[in-house]
Amino acid sequence: MNILTKQTYMRLSCVTAVTVTVLTIMLMTDAAAKSPRSDQQIAQERQALLEAVAKGDGLWHDGKLGTNGLACGNCHPDGSATNPHTWPKYQSNLGKVGTLREMINWCITVPMQGKPLAYDSTEMVAMETYATFAHRGVAIDPGKDEQHGAMPVAGGPGYPTH
Repeated sequence: MNILTKQTYMRLSCVTAVTVTVLTIMLMTDAAAKSPRSDQQIAQERQALLEAVAKGDGLWHDGKLGTNGLACGNCHPDGSATNPHTWPKYQSNLGKVGTLREMINWCITVPMQGKPLAYDSTEMVAMETYATFAHRGVAIDPGKDEQHGAMPVAGGPGYPTH
């Protein structure tokens, strides 16, 4: 083969490879496209979400996750100060970049003196869902990434009484 033939061969190989790749992507995209969800599916999904929010709300204000009667709601009523939309982030209590689920477990095991939840448990998912749902539409404010002004803890389950 001379140089011209090698150059032509190389160009043809590249064009062929690109063409095959583009066609493959086009075919895969059509095959992978989802059908629009029905109104019934959307309603079922929303109901599942709201059930998880309700379960998380109940757990958030239940002193039974710990051993000393404290609940997440003592320091964070309505999920406040958790800024779930800013996670993962560096958290000094954890000493690392952590997830909201890790921080929830830190709060359960340290201030509440309870046992950590499994990260994939329905309870953990519900608590994260509750905190995140309560903050939907709240703008991220870099100045509020850290917890500021946690509510004073007077003891006992649920919301602060002051």
